[in-house]
Amino acid sequence: MSRLIVVSNRVPVPEKGKAAPAGGLAVALQAALRERGGIWMGWSGKSSGDEETSHLTTIVDGKITYALTDLTDRDVEEYYHGFANRVLWPTFHYRLDLAEYGRREMTGYFRVNRFFAQRLAPMLEPDDVIWVQDYHLIPLANELRLMGVKNRIGFFLHIPLPPADVLLAMPVYDKIIEGLAQYDLVGFQTDYDLANFVGALVREGFGETLPGGYFKSYNRIFRTGAYPISIETDVFAAYAKRALNNAMVKKAATSLAGHELVIGVDRLDYSKGITQRLDAYERFILANPSYQGKVSYLQITPKSRSEVPEYEAMQRVVAEQAGRVNGELGTVDWVPIRYMTRSVARPVLAGLYRIAKVGLVTPMRDGMNLVAKEYVAAQNPEDPGVLILSRFAGAARELHSALLVNPYDIEGVANAIARALSMPLDERKERWQKMMDHLQVHDVTDWCNSFMDDLTHLPETEDHAALAT
Repeated sequence: MSRLIVVSNRVPVPEKGKAAPAGGLAVALQAALRERGGIWMGWSGKSSGDEETSHLTTIVDGKITYALTDLTDRDVEEYYHGFANRVLWPTFHYRLDLAEYGRREMTGYFRVNRFFAQRLAPMLEPDDVIWVQDYHLIPLANELRLMGVKNRIGFFLHIPLPPADVLLAMPVYDKIIEGLAQYDLVGFQTDYDLANFVGALVREGFGETLPGGYFKSYNRIFRTGAYPISIETDVFAAYAKRALNNAMVKKAATSLAGHELVIGVDRLDYSKGITQRLDAYERFILANPSYQGKVSYLQITPKSRSEVPEYEAMQRVVAEQAGRVNGELGTVDWVPIRYMTRSVARPVLAGLYRIAKVGLVTPMRDGMNLVAKEYVAAQNPEDPGVLILSRFAGAARELHSALLVNPYDIEGVANAIARALSMPLDERKERWQKMMDHLQVHDVTDWCNSFMDDLTHLPETEDHAALAT
């Protein structure tokens, strides 16, 4: 069996004496690496100052070698904070108004991808299979191809892909499309994202469709597909059940005595719709005075990219909004909104999901949103809560039994909260069971295996010509 080479912006390196890295993605990829043997390469998260590092730091854990590289301050600013998070992230989330394109940052993005390729290429063996993760590394395959690498290379985009009219508003959009065409298999979260890519590729004349999901573009033939990422469903369900005995979860449950809990969990980001969600919760309370003093909303929002001014400003806005609602609606013995900016351990988070009557997941745009899936997996089968889910999250393409809402419709979300809190037990069970059945079949291992099976069973390069005839 050929080795697997995973490349991502950051690498979840295991540390002695510490628990395994949280998150289904790390679990699934590490399982695949342990089965096949291989390398996980990426940025160490550290800066080398002004000097470019000339070596990789390697950590061997069984059959897995973790290969880490530092980046210079300039690289971090231009590649990561610059083009990746100030151009690609807002553009791919349909927020052209927030994209800040600069030629220097664009140059840094491609330079760092070339740097990654130069560090990776010497480690490759002829039959290695390479799997590149996410928007930070779109040009990596092209850089490897220019160096003569002929290995099978797959790419998975963890965030949305916008339609052509949005994507093409981004400078160097053609280089992004060309970069994707250098892979052998390009995976997207949903069929909508895949359709958007096809639209940009074909409508603008970058390529043509071939049978079986293949495309011809930039003198290459490659395949695409939708591979919705998921969670380790049964493991997370077990976390949630055990977490009821956790001291922190018990304390939370005690503090909520006589109150129903609505929970939202998001990284601090404008794509998550947090301010609109707070507006909707306030509207719900004002329109349903009988719930005053009987329901609490817990919003957990760990700080994210706090070194970027826009995110620091957003943190202040969210805190001020939560404070205003509490000041106007709260009473001596009731706080409408509990707002946390600290991270919560995953097992504890699972317990909080389980005691919450409503999971409020309303991003303005999201590639998948695994919080929605975690909330479903965490529920008590005998008394499940209700998931309220934005129709603009990738998860809405799978979790059809959630209450689907338009996050731009504040009143509609407020009405959904009222409906969820008053939903009969039989309906809650029926809705939950359909979603849980789906998640138990389509878990993160299934996602990983589906992509790897398709990547490893593609026709050999010399057979591609047959596809075009």
